Amino acid sequence: MTETDPEYGSLWEYRRRVGDMSQHVRAVGTSEASWNQWRSERDDLFRSHPDSPIPKEQRSGFAGLPFSNYAQAWNVDATLEEFSPSPAGLVNSGDGSTHSLRIGEVVGNSPNGPFSLAAFWMNDYGGGIFIPFRDETNGTGTYGGGRYLLDSAKGADLGTHDGRVVLDFNFAYHPSCVHDSRWSCPLAPQESLLNFAVPVGERLRHSG
Repeated sequence: MTETDPEYGSLWEYRRRVGDMSQHVRAVGTSEASWNQWRSERDDLFRSHPDSPIPKEQRSGFAGLPFSNYAQAWNVDATLEEFSPSPAGLVNSGDGSTHSLRIGEVVGNSPNGPFSLAAFWMNDYGGGIFIPFRDETNGTGTYGGGRYLLDSAKGADLGTHDGRVVLDFNFAYHPSCVHDSRWSCPLAPQESLLNFAVPVGERLRHSG
């Protein structure tokens, strides 16, 4: 994600706080309680931090990000199946694309059926695993460009459990460009499309 002329020290602190929130969840485990704390801390960050993706003029009235109710069944573990990396240019919401490698896929089971999602290694931001997704709620209840499950370059990573990747869809969140077009964010590609709805995670405000 990019922004014109950021205050780098402030942006560094913002990203550290994002990472700290996920670090706490990894330490205590994914649950409704840790999700509630993560949401509360994230809302405070969006409301008060100078590098919040919420436009400055909207922060004083910011009431929190809309999420569906927590559903334990959508807290799943998945297997990372790696294969020979191939270049992947993820189209951005703004101009250009984000350079990455498709390094495999995560495979698991959800309440609405089995899934496989492309796993990318981000060449930008110093590297990191990135797993976005699209689903049948896009364009109505959620952003048309998809949501993010894991972005380790930003510290948004719920960890592993018994060698499997923790993918709690309740923690799925929108990219910053949803809140302000000054941000340019990588969008979920076709390889990240699920053929069912994911009824949990962050929602669009108008969707209720």
